[in-house]
Formats: sequence, C-alpha cells, structure tokens
Amino acid sequence: MNQTVAGAIASALTRHGVEYIFGQSNPTALMLAAEAEGIRQLLYRTENAAGAMADAYARVTNKIGVVAAQNGPAATLMVAPMAEALTVSIPMLVLVQEVPASERDRNAFQEYDHFALFQGVSKWIRRLDDPNRAAEYIDLAMMAANSGKPGPVVLLLAKDVLRMPSNPPAFKRQQNLGSFPLDRPRPEAAAVSAAARMLAEAESPLVIAGGGVLASQASNELARLIEVGQIPVATTNMGKGSVDETSELSMGVAANITGENGPAYAHRDLIKNADVVLFIGTRTNENGTDSWTLTSPTANYIHIDVDGTEVGRTYEALRVVGDARSAVADLATALEYEDLSKRHKKSAKIKADIVAGRKARAQAIAPVCQSTAKPVMPQRLMSELDKLISPNDIVVADASYSSVWVLGYLTARKAGQRFLTPRGLAGLGWGFPFAVGAKLGRPEAKAIALVGDGGFAHVWAELEMAVREEIPVVVIVLNNAQLAMQKHGEALGFGKTTTGIEFAAVDHAAVARSVGAEGIRIEDPEDFAPALKRALASDKVTLIDVISSADAAGPLRIFDGNADLVNVQPAPKKLAKV
Repeated sequence: MNQTVAGAIASALTRHGVEYIFGQSNPTALMLAAEAEGIRQLLYRTENAAGAMADAYARVTNKIGVVAAQNGPAATLMVAPMAEALTVSIPMLVLVQEVPASERDRNAFQEYDHFALFQGVSKWIRRLDDPNRAAEYIDLAMMAANSGKPGPVVLLLAKDVLRMPSNPPAFKRQQNLGSFPLDRPRPEAAAVSAAARMLAEAESPLVIAGGGVLASQASNELARLIEVGQIPVATTNMGKGSVDETSELSMGVAANITGENGPAYAHRDLIKNADVVLFIGTRTNENGTDSWTLTSPTANYIHIDVDGTEVGRTYEALRVVGDARSAVADLATALEYEDLSKRHKKSAKIKADIVAGRKARAQAIAPVCQSTAKPVMPQRLMSELDKLISPNDIVVADASYSSVWVLGYLTARKAGQRFLTPRGLAGLGWGFPFAVGAKLGRPEAKAIALVGDGGFAHVWAELEMAVREEIPVVVIVLNNAQLAMQKHGEALGFGKTTTGIEFAAVDHAAVARSVGAEGIRIEDPEDFAPALKRALASDKVTLIDVISSADAAGPLRIFDGNADLVNVQPAPKKLAKV
C-alpha cells in the first residue's frame, strides 16, 4: 500500500529512532502522520526555544533533535538556535513547510527564500520535490547532520507535496542513522605515534579537553590517556564534565575563567609553562583559550579533531584528524609503548600541586560561598547546589554570568557528567529550554537550569509548555533586576554604563504559579537549600526566584584587580517627554 510523502517521512523518522518532534501544527500533514507512527509532538511556544530544546536533547542522548516549523516568520526564528548548534557541532533536523509547489515564486502567503535564510546556519539544505524519494531524503539529511562534524540540516517540504503518494524506494532502506557520531574515523597511525612520542618526551605536557570529547562519548578513553601518561588536564567551557574533576590530575575548567578564585587560577603557571599541549575536540576559540593567551606561543601543539579545518586554525599543530574517541583510544595505546619514566617521575609533584591549588581555591571562596548577605550571593547558591546534585543529574545554564557560575562553582564528580551551556554564540534565552530538552532526553535524571532574569525573560512562555507536557524541570532564576555582566563590562571599559541595564522588578515565582508551576521566592540564603531539596524531590515544574546580588563578579581574568571599577550604579534613565 502506498504512503503519502508525509507518511513516508514519518516512517523514516521512526526508523532513525526519532521519538519527538518539537513542532506546532504546521506542517499539519506531517504532524498527523508522525503521531500515527507514535512520534510525540511537543507543542512549543516559540521556534527559537524549540531549537534550543532540540539542541539539548541531542547533547544528552547523542541522538538527533528534530524541529518542525512553518514557512516565513516561524522559519526565521530557527536561525539563532541553528547558529548555536552549527557553531558547537550539534546535529539538528529542521523540517520546514513551504508554500505549495504549484504556487512557488508567485508571492504566496508567507513565501520566503529559505535557501538564502538558512545558508549560513546549516550544513545541508534540500527541497523535496520527488514524492518517491521522501525516505531517501530523510536518510541523506541524517547522514549530513550526524557524520563528520555534526550540525543542523534543513529539509524543505512543500505543502502540496506532503499529501502526494510516495512509492516505496527501489532499494530498501532499513538502517538507523539517527545517532552521532555516525562514523568513527581513525587518525593516521603515523600521526598517533608522533603524538605519543611528543607527550612521552615532554617536560610538562598538558591536555585541554573540549566539547568534542563529550559529543564523541570519549570520556573513558580520555581518563585512560591521562592515567597512562600521568598528564594533567584542563577543560574548555563546553568540555566541563569530560573528566572527573575530583581526579588528582584535573585542574577543572580553565578557558576564560582563570581569574582570581577561578577553578584553574592556582594552576595558571602550570598551564602557561606546558611545553606540549594536546587539544582534544575544541575549536580553540576566544573564550576557550582566554583570548588565545592561556598557553604559551612557544609550546608544541597536538590537535585531535574530526574536522581537519579546525586543526591548526590558530595554533600550528601536529594533525591528528579523526573521531575523538577513536583517536584518544589509539593515542592511549600508543603511549603505553613509549618510555614513560619521565612522566611517572614527575607525577607525584604534579598531583600534589594540583590538589594543593584546589584546596587553596576552596579556602579562598569559602567566605562568599557561606555568605549570609542579602541580596543573595550567586556563589552561595552554587555551593548549596553543588552539595545536592548527583553525578547523574544535568545542570544547564543560560549565557552570561549564569554560565560562569555553573562552570566555575559546580563539580563534575564523574567523567561524562553533563553541564550544558550555550557557548557557541552564547545568546541569552537558552538555559530554560535547554533544561526541557535535556529532561526529555534523560527523564531519569534531574534537570536543573540556572538562568538570569535577563535571559529568562526571552522564554517565559515555555513555562506553560513544560507544565502542559509534564516535563518536571527545576529553574533557578537569579533575580537582580539588571544585566549584571553587561553592567560590569561597560563599567570596566568605559567607567560608566548606558541606561539599558536595569529592569522593572518582576515576581518570577508568581509568573510560574500563573501557568500551574510551583513558584518559590527566596530572599534569605538560608531558605534556598530547603527549597531546592523540595524542588528536586517534586514531580512538578518548579521555579525558585532568588533575589540575588548584582555586584557579584565572576572569576574572569579581565576583572582581576579591577573590583573597584566594575561595581558602578547603572546610569539613571531620563524622564521621557510626553
């Protein structure tokens, strides 16, 4: 029996393990067919939030996230989340309804040039014109999204084509291509041998692990590599959780939070003096390298990445091109055959120095982490949260200071623990939808989102979606009625701020209650831990609105020695003339 194109697409998606489509009603024919196949439609309120949900779902499951959108204005709202996903190599299938093929190029309602729209934010864009190739095009989309350097792809679906009959393909399709990495190419053996030799002969080698370690599920292989070579390891922001941060060889997140009281502050000399630096699965981007100042320009570099164009982008390096898990496994094996006497001779001191630095940092931050000040200090909240989360839980953050607090003040207690932050384009509004997508992907885990009031305002409406769809996440809002990081940056750079810093006071707990979620307001830091315990034990969407300090500055190196410069009062708004 012949299927419609919509039915053929839905069947193909089922074969690829797709359980959810984040989608509103259009394309209606596809949604009806998908639900008939058992795929759950998740009705979002805004397309940009839906894209973030699909992104987080992919990050925690290693399965592609699928989003559907109507043509025109709805499709345009997919650009921001696709840009984030493309930048950080997360696959996403975006299914976009188009005007009927018979009305194309006649200025039909909401007709738009989607090829031009998505050109800069996707790996692959196609329009399905042949009804009999529906399953084939879904397979092509999956292969493009999940192979090589993963990323978002777009399939354009004309409204009338979706209802046409689709004959079964001549060549039967039965593979599941919906997970990533789809392939695990191994690097050249000679490059691996050369890398092993460099690490073994180095005086002070260092590993910097990026988000590619987590995307490739290479945490166990990385743990073996650093143990075999007794090599200290730091991570980028997106690499947090790729190693157990309680390990004696772990320096935690370095990146751009190596300022005073940052996780790797005490280890800056060790990082700077490394003579051989091994990058794994990182773009060596500005934030990940502290503006390209983290390591020495005279060091020798090795770079493992599945994308050869990332290797040597800024740091000329020994090229080890391949899937991170395959490459790190090969490198650990090759390292075992090298003379590691130098590594083991220095191991005890390196470990002692790292542990001592960790203890010194804990003592330095203890006063603020135990602060009883009002408004509440974010570091106090992080200290309480760190005590209550388990290694199986997922913590997500919005951009700006929310990411800094999560990356700098929570502990990854096992390799592979997930901390999700939007560090590609670092746009505001990602935190809460990240939690929704992560909870869908790992329903057995607690999903906790830390967001500022600035970022949360982008996606308030999705509270209703989470309540309606029964996705019990915990949202902690740092409510300081202003854009604190923006204020600090402006004050540091200009000695004053613009008027675009402060917000009107908002009761976020009341907003949550208005849509059926639990809403708790916290003004005393002593009340936070009991509220968080209740929220983690609840099966309801819970929002904790914390009246927090706008003067707390994160451990960014640019703030070192400048504390007296950043905490200025925002410029007063002038009265508008009526």
